[in-house]
Amino acid sequence: MNELKNFYKDKTILVTGGVGSIGSEIVKKVLEFEPKSVRVLDINETGLFDLEHELNNKKVRYFIGDVRDKNRLKRAIEGVDIVFHAAALKHVPLCEYNPFEAVKTNVIGTQNLIDVAIDEEVEKFITISTDKAVNPINVMGATKLLTERLTISANYYKGNRKTVFSCVRFGNVMGSRGSVIPLFINQIKEKKRVTLTNPNMTRFVMSISHAVKLVLRSCKMATGGEIFVLKMPVVRIGDLTKALINEIAPKFGYTPEEIKTDTIGKRIGEKDHEELLTEDEAKNAYENDTMFVILSSGHENIFPLKGFKKSKVKKYSSDSSANLTQDEIREMLKEIM
Repeated sequence: MNELKNFYKDKTILVTGGVGSIGSEIVKKVLEFEPKSVRVLDINETGLFDLEHELNNKKVRYFIGDVRDKNRLKRAIEGVDIVFHAAALKHVPLCEYNPFEAVKTNVIGTQNLIDVAIDEEVEKFITISTDKAVNPINVMGATKLLTERLTISANYYKGNRKTVFSCVRFGNVMGSRGSVIPLFINQIKEKKRVTLTNPNMTRFVMSISHAVKLVLRSCKMATGGEIFVLKMPVVRIGDLTKALINEIAPKFGYTPEEIKTDTIGKRIGEKDHEELLTEDEAKNAYENDTMFVILSSGHENIFPLKGFKKSKVKKYSSDSSANLTQDEIREMLKEIM
């Protein structure tokens, strides 16, 4: 923690998508390390208003803006040392039905931000990515894969500019906006049937606070060209549903037996299982207890591998990892409720 404080102290930090679940948690955590200022950029005016009143912190500046608007980004990034790029369209079915909008935000928006970051010569640029970028089968995943590639390749495109570009990739964040947990809780509260897509689906999961702590640590370690892949536990959706019903139903005056489930099938664009590391990526991966680091070509001898070792995994998929038990799921749920 002292190392992180020394790194972030007196820095000016920009967080795009800063009122989202991950973005807002990055803002809150980084404030603990005494930065000079934190700029929160988001298109969600109400979200900015709510966060301003929640934080009530004079070091935070609130910028209404869209990553699609390059001129706005030029103003927002002036004097910034570190960028956390969390802005994205993230809902798989919505991106399937609105593919051009996903490209405008996730791809062109990222290109805009990279361009202004290079011009301003910010110190570090960290893109927040997702397991859906690995072997994508949907629009959202494909655009996030391009987001990753744009970020990593910016290390070659920047010329002699000093900016370090890296990515952090992780799976589902429990309790985040748009995740199944708030939906399930509302269904249980109203004694509706809980709508399961497929009980045998598996997903990588992690709490928001745990994910963000590792994001902040990855930023400090980044030298350019890395994809930091956070190690995450795996949950079977049917097991998660059962644990949630057992945990939540009594709080609303119901027995778990009173809450029924419906299996509705996969939504458009969904996978049965997710991946965080492909076979090809595994060949260039190093690991420690908390993460893998995928090194891009030319950076193998640059990354400070203290505490890391060459990984022996062939790939990292949710269908080949041990699932959390009911007790483990309930302990994780307590962290977010």
